[in-house]
Amino acid sequence: MTDNKRDIVVMTPHEGLGGIRISDDVVGVIAGMAATEVSGVAGMSGGLGGGIAEMLGRKNLSKGVKVEVGEKEAAVDLFVIVEFGVRIPDVASQIQMNVKRAIEGMTGLSVVEVNVHVQGVTFPNADTKEDEPNRVR
Repeated sequence: MTDNKRDIVVMTPHEGLGGIRISDDVVGVIAGMAATEVSGVAGMSGGLGGGIAEMLGRKNLSKGVKVEVGEKEAAVDLFVIVEFGVRIPDVASQIQMNVKRAIEGMTGLSVVEVNVHVQGVTFPNADTKEDEPNRVR
């Protein structure tokens, strides 16, 4: 029941008990969820299609995430859309910290880099209040 996706192998503290396998997709979902928890993030981006960034909802969190993992380390690329009016460097820095903390806490992997790619900016709709951010859920 193996597919073409690579699994991370993390050894248990007690040698001889076997290993723990964590799918790359699981790490991607953890990263996507941690990124969307940050205030100012409107959603994940599915990439550029037709010249505009496609915004993905919460069901597709791993689609805006690229994860490269080794035996003990991981590198993450996140493609996000931010809300209009936020300070992008501050939001990106918060995303990096939140993603690193979540992955390391849940998987035991050491996160060596978290690259944030801002693919677009959302604007509030005319029918929403100005103080309510335009969030994709």
